[in-house]
Amino acid sequence: DPVEKKPLYHFYPGSDILSIGTNGCNLKCPFCQNWQISTQITPRETLKIEQAVDIARRNGTIGIAYTYNEPIIWYEFVLDCMKEFRKAGLKNVLVTNGCINREPLEKLAEFTDAVNVDMKGFSDDFYKWVNGSFSLAKQTIKYLIENNIHTELTNLIIPTKNDDPDEFSSMCQWIADLSPDIPLHISRYFPCYKCNIDQTPPSTMRQLYHIAKEKLNYVYAGNINLTDNNGESTSNTICPSCSTTLIKRTGYSTKSYIKDSRCPECDSLVKAIIC
Repeated sequence: DPVEKKPLYHFYPGSDILSIGTNGCNLKCPFCQNWQISTQITPRETLKIEQAVDIARRNGTIGIAYTYNEPIIWYEFVLDCMKEFRKAGLKNVLVTNGCINREPLEKLAEFTDAVNVDMKGFSDDFYKWVNGSFSLAKQTIKYLIENNIHTELTNLIIPTKNDDPDEFSSMCQWIADLSPDIPLHISRYFPCYKCNIDQTPPSTMRQLYHIAKEKLNYVYAGNINLTDNNGESTSNTICPSCSTTLIKRTGYSTKSYIKDSRCPECDSLVKAIIC
């Protein structure tokens, strides 16, 4: 997979990564986009750790992403796999909902290079709807940032559930208080699995995008073709200092204009992107 598919836009942009998953989840999201995987009981095929390392190397990837379903469900295998990939000099990426206790998180974090946390919403009520823990999700994100693990966040915008502008603004402020350089991916919802709520209107996506941009340096809109006030695609990475395009994206194809970790226009240091 392209690493952008996780989505990770600031972690080795343009690189490929081996993506693996099993079945099951610790949440019960009625809008699950991977429900064919997360609701199954047994994996469709098995893979030994040494096979995974070999596949990643042979295909020229940067490492492995534990994704598709919740990696916390297959914690022991993920931890063992991470140790072997670290020994092999390859990267470990977690795609998770973040609902994990501190002790097991600390063990995973020791071998984790990057994480995308799916921040479901910003209220106890929303997390009760999906059988999750709002406090655990926030605790996980805070721990990752404080321990300098590259972290990006995803928020699926569902009408009437987590699209309230004030609540969304509070979420963005909470993220900004951790670091305004944390990339936030807001994704447009479409009816899926057991959730028949109408799809997210483009106007809502545009409104929330601009709210996020008031507080955060890097905001991306997914599942929709959206442009900002300057006509730039909201998939592109823009320099927060001078608004120059740093990385241009078309689908999963990328073109980087960053030179020696600096903006080609204003020469400011781009610290939030690992290349």
